[in-house]
Amino acid sequence: MASSQNGPVQLAVSGDAVLAESPLWSPAENALYWVDIKKPRLFRHDFSRNATRVTAMPEPVGAVVLREGDGLAAALRSGFALVDAQGAAAPVFLRPETGLPDNRFNDGKCDRSGRFWAASMNEGDGSATGHLYRLSGTRDCARMESGFVIGNGLGWSPDNRVFYFTDSVARRIYAYDFTLETGAIANRRVFAAIPDDAGFPDGLCVDAAGHVWSAHWDGWRVTRYAPDGRIVDVLRMPVPRPTSCAFGGPALDILYVTSARMDLDAAMLAKAPWSGSVLAVATNSRGLPEPAFRAG
Repeated sequence: MASSQNGPVQLAVSGDAVLAESPLWSPAENALYWVDIKKPRLFRHDFSRNATRVTAMPEPVGAVVLREGDGLAAALRSGFALVDAQGAAAPVFLRPETGLPDNRFNDGKCDRSGRFWAASMNEGDGSATGHLYRLSGTRDCARMESGFVIGNGLGWSPDNRVFYFTDSVARRIYAYDFTLETGAIANRRVFAAIPDDAGFPDGLCVDAAGHVWSAHWDGWRVTRYAPDGRIVDVLRMPVPRPTSCAFGGPALDILYVTSARMDLDAAMLAKAPWSGSVLAVATNSRGLPEPAFRAG
């Protein structure tokens, strides 16, 4: 395993999120967005002013993405919604899973053609009723994959030829052939299998060199994988439940890591007081700008 030469883990934004997720860097705003799924809130931290705005969401929110023009798009518990520049969510405009009351939307991201991909999960009896959806505009929603308990972290290779998708309960990160022009995926294979002692793979991001960075719930780590699936680095975290990661900062070389306090007892919170906060690591890698959703 290669030496990382990354900086120490630092506290970026102190917080008490139950389940922080979906870190999202906005270069135009010099700001980081993230959500608290369980106590539904949207956070925006403006690094120029060192100020955090917190906006209540109408229902649990799994993920947010940039939106062309201004504002964001969100995957709420029941479906997709638009969010204005002040952080207020409009009513859900599309509900793909009305017949699955135990499901909620979880992680999501945009591809480089402006399509919003979002995964759902079962938080009821643990059945494999989770799906993966591809939203093109506000009306064209296609179900792309099925059969997951918790559909999770996703991303694309820099050349747009590979799509990554996480099956948390199975402890697998899958790779697919991806066609940017059509949004088609094919040829699913296991990219990484996570051992039991390394936690569960959660959110991920892909850097400019094509390496996949995966946060491991209950693993106290973020693992960096080479494009061929080899582990090349492990960033040890001071929290047991890192949830996702994203590159940000002016040079896109700071890895921001969200974390959770959910179901941690007092002894563990005393051991890991940054749980529920956003952490930051200055890396020797560079991220890629996140694409925006084309709602029109």
